[in-house]
Amino acid sequence: MKVYENILETIGNTPIVKINRIGGPRNRLFAKLEFFNPGGSVKDRMAKYIIEKAEKAGKINDTIVENSSGNTGASIAMISAVKSYKCTITIPDKMSEEKINLMKAYGSEVVVTKTDVPYDSPESYYSIARRIATESNAYYPDQYNNPDNIEAHYTLTGPEIWNQMEGEIDILVAGIGTGGTISGIGKYLKEKNPDVRVIGVDPEGSVFYSYFKTGKMVTPHVYKVEGIGEDYLVNAVDFSVIDDIIPVNDRESFLMSRRLAMEEGIFAGGSSGSALAAALKISESYRDKNILMIFPDSGYRYLSKIYNDNWMRQNGFME
Repeated sequence: MKVYENILETIGNTPIVKINRIGGPRNRLFAKLEFFNPGGSVKDRMAKYIIEKAEKAGKINDTIVENSSGNTGASIAMISAVKSYKCTITIPDKMSEEKINLMKAYGSEVVVTKTDVPYDSPESYYSIARRIATESNAYYPDQYNNPDNIEAHYTLTGPEIWNQMEGEIDILVAGIGTGGTISGIGKYLKEKNPDVRVIGVDPEGSVFYSYFKTGKMVTPHVYKVEGIGEDYLVNAVDFSVIDDIIPVNDRESFLMSRRLAMEEGIFAGGSSGSALAAALKISESYRDKNILMIFPDSGYRYLSKIYNDNWMRQNGFME
């Protein structure tokens, strides 16, 4: 019988699809659809890799606690359900109800925290996760600062992309959240071909773009796109493999996501719209290149927001 031992064995081998109607004829755009992972996002790969490495090192008793904007939390919740771990996820209150309900569906506890507080505030989702982990003697993956985040994508996602594209990739475009995805994939691709350009995508309000360009920190402000950007310099970003960072705003991210659904039939989240918006911006500077974008998650996680006309109008993203 051709069956999987459990749902976690289906992680990976996500498809790459050509973008046909959006964009001009100068270059060829491709999207790696990471929402085909069973937990619904690119984070399944990293979460499974980190947790199983921690298991081998004897770091996990019976509880995992993590801070997440939702996708890593959902992945860890799914893995915890399979492995019979207790799981608690802290999440900022700007994130979608769909993400919160998904983690609860897997049986995890979800602690909703304030969004508009400094990262080092006792009320931030980082600080609260660390406190809960310490008090409960739980394993804390710390995705934002764990080098295994990068290692997971260097070991798994990078080779997968290279093989699927048969080495014919010129530019990688990926959002920067924890930084592990772009850093791990980018490192692998550049080792295979140093001419591959790695382009990061950062939402306006995040700190990565300004730091990359000037070496200085700016004061972050709240933005609505989820899963990318950050308000402090996390350790899982390897700026040495990034050739440029393109800033995008909420409006262009969300409208591009909706175009993806209506013109390409690809139902993706807001950060996928960010990646496509950034790819179109850089496409003007290149010709006859294969540009691969990472689409991290599905539009199903944003039905109450990006794909809700009333929410879009209330927030000034639609007339």
